[in-house]
Amino acid sequence: MLLAIDCGNTNTVFSIWDGSRFLCTLRTSTHHSRTADAYFTWYSTLVKHYDLDVDITDVVISATVPRVVFNLRVFADRFFGCRPLVVGNEECLLPHAPRVDAGTGVGPDRLANAAGAFDRHGGDVVVVDFGTATNFDVVAHDGAYVGGVIAPGVNLSLEALHQGAAALPHVDIRQPAKVIGTNTVNCIQSGVFWGYVGLIQGLITRVKTEYGRPMKVVGTGGLAPLFAQGETLFDTIEDDLTMHGLTVIHQYNKDRT
Repeated sequence: MLLAIDCGNTNTVFSIWDGSRFLCTLRTSTHHSRTADAYFTWYSTLVKHYDLDVDITDVVISATVPRVVFNLRVFADRFFGCRPLVVGNEECLLPHAPRVDAGTGVGPDRLANAAGAFDRHGGDVVVVDFGTATNFDVVAHDGAYVGGVIAPGVNLSLEALHQGAAALPHVDIRQPAKVIGTNTVNCIQSGVFWGYVGLIQGLITRVKTEYGRPMKVVGTGGLAPLFAQGETLFDTIEDDLTMHGLTVIHQYNKDRT
């Protein structure tokens, strides 16, 4: 079985893939100092809790936090006896090479999104991924990642607003009942929610215009369903797109060894 690991700036996600479906998805906060032993204690406790009988033979890793990769490598080697495939490293082959400016590094999560989107939708796709940053990943007709947009993440914006304005409280993200708030909390929620709806709509419109071909819009990440309530922003929402892309990349490399 394959253990797919997606390590972002805020959360780290482990998903167990049996070759046809994900058996479970486990989530923890990202800490660069977490040791291999600590990962295994957390992982094995949850696997036991879900009463899963799994035999991990392969590990694939996407990490936007380079400092965690070493301990995840040790984790894979020590407890599963395998060398993990790390997306973005030279030894990791991609189904379709990105077409970006020379010398530009593309985040491994964006490469995984491109692989997953092309496998499911066949290209001409823009993926809107809600994470610490809100990424717009453009996938060409042939599956290549060809660029995108990076905007501040929703929670990051809320935290900056709270820290930068002492009188403003930290609030939960939700769709307010009205655009015009009648108290401070409602005003902030309206600004964040409808402000991001406008940001997403505006950027998608500009991306489509510049791309010049019909495109499918795929939402992913924890907040995608929330923002889909406000307007028809996405053609579809796929909460496992990044993890699916990791399985596609892993299989592509496995077929060539």
